Amino acid sequence: MVDRVCVVVGVGAGLGLAIAKRFGREGYRIGMVARRIEALQNYETMLADANIQAFGFSADVGDEISLTQAFSQIHARLGVPTVLVYNAAVMNESDPLTISAETVVQEFKVSVVGALTSIQQVAGGMKAAGGGTILLTGGGLALDGFSPPQYLPLAIGKVSIRKLCFTMANALEPDNIHVATVTVCGTIEPGTHFDPDTLAEVYWQLHEEERSAWQREVVYQ
Repeated sequence: MVDRVCVVVGVGAGLGLAIAKRFGREGYRIGMVARRIEALQNYETMLADANIQAFGFSADVGDEISLTQAFSQIHARLGVPTVLVYNAAVMNESDPLTISAETVVQEFKVSVVGALTSIQQVAGGMKAAGGGTILLTGGGLALDGFSPPQYLPLAIGKVSIRKLCFTMANALEPDNIHVATVTVCGTIEPGTHFDPDTLAEVYWQLHEEERSAWQREVVYQ
């Protein structure tokens, strides 16, 4: 059987870990990218207890050099990813009238530039392998009519992630690479409609779609 690898960039205890578990249950080896080494070690142990092979790679996803180095380690350890999931974002609240330009730029690097860097790091290998899947976590902030002012940088990021998805889909679909975004229109919380495990199933179903039925976006609300 061909070795299958799913890399999740932006793994936390909620959705990122749930996605890792969902793909891991299907026999995928998992690469996890996050900043905190201690958290990654805990996730490795949790997944190992579920008989899932998972490996953590520490990186600042808003720093191109740091993230590129992490992908070099991923390629050396796991090979070419079959699936890339980009799930990183900054969730801080702020006053849009006083927030600094530097803060907006730094949060944009995490929300969007890190996604672009990640796609660039896997696209060549996926093309050579004959295809792959790239899934981006979007948000309802990207949609018209939902613009709470305290989340201005995050909203800018989610609007941009949506456009990045559609643009990369145009670029990569001819190479049999499915690019899609899950636009999550609510607060992710266990035991609710936005339970991480429920959402992780949406990512899995997107990955499993036949090419003739590829969706570029699922709006989950």
